[in-house]
Amino acid sequence: MKKVIKTTIAALAFLTTSAMFIACGESSLKDSRDGKKYKTVKIGEQVWMAENINYAAESSICYDNAPASCEKYGRLYNWETAKKVCPSGWHLPMNEEWDKLYRYADGTIGIESPYYSKTAGKYLKAKNGWNDYEGKSGNGEDKFGFAALPGGNGYSDGSFLNVGNEGYWWSAEEYVAYGAYNHYMSDNNEGAYWDDYSKLTLFSVRCVQD
Repeated sequence: MKKVIKTTIAALAFLTTSAMFIACGESSLKDSRDGKKYKTVKIGEQVWMAENINYAAESSICYDNAPASCEKYGRLYNWETAKKVCPSGWHLPMNEEWDKLYRYADGTIGIESPYYSKTAGKYLKAKNGWNDYEGKSGNGEDKFGFAALPGGNGYSDGSFLNVGNEGYWWSAEEYVAYGAYNHYMSDNNEGAYWDDYSKLTLFSVRCVQD
């Protein structure tokens, strides 16, 4: 009888744990191109990678040319490379998809695109890994498992900036012939914003499921 009770308790514990895992929407994928595994997370109606991609595409690079940076932050890509770096079944997000993520995170509705959110960064930034700013922690709450990290950015002249302070991610949308949209978060505020940069700038990539 005791054995049956223990077995039942163990089964209930497994089911409870599984239910929590499913409720959080966490899962993973394996990139068939190089075998790397990535955490994924369902946020609202979208499924996102919960890590920056680290696929060694031609012209991609690690921050400061340090392999350890790629392991922590993923690789940095120019816009043309970023558009085709996501694995099959995934793609570089459009502004509208970033907008949807931000609005789900901050609980607002609207049609403005691209969208500035004053609070989404607070809920999307990782709980650790961001620098302090003027004595205040730059970390977020990571409420949804997006785990945004400050991977910084690089330039075509070989220089790098902002690791630990800011995270930049490409959008799939062109701004002008020589520039494209990007989205970013910073250690000095709780927002999640957009900007436009030269297509030659090197930013991180987060893929969203098709």
